[in-house]
Amino acid sequence: MQLGNFSVSLAVQDIHASRAFYEKLGFEQVHGDTAQGWAIMRSGEAKIGLFQGMFERNLLTFNPGWDKDGRPDGRSEDIRAIQRRLREAGLEAGADVEGSEGPGSFIVTDPDGNPILFDQHV
Repeated sequence: MQLGNFSVSLAVQDIHASRAFYEKLGFEQVHGDTAQGWAIMRSGEAKIGLFQGMFERNLLTFNPGWDKDGRPDGRSEDIRAIQRRLREAGLEAGADVEGSEGPGSFIVTDPDGNPILFDQHV
């Protein structure tokens, strides 16, 4: 299964303080808009998303359709196919995206309660 780009999404209290902290660790902002409360940061191959007021908890994120640089990759499975395969494997796979086209998202929760976001933008 090709899941696309991977990052860790952090639920932050102050987007500006968090951005400044991760910049000190060597990350740079490559996508996002801090005025809207989000920033995608990269240091080498490592990527994190900073999200203020969007998520209750930190989560793992897969972006079907995107490569590691946030460009369409044409290799990942469509989000609807991923959701269908996960459900066929017996997993609860969030709100139904079947029957839609283009962007979509759903969340799967692992056995320890960690949320995994599948978020397709293309």
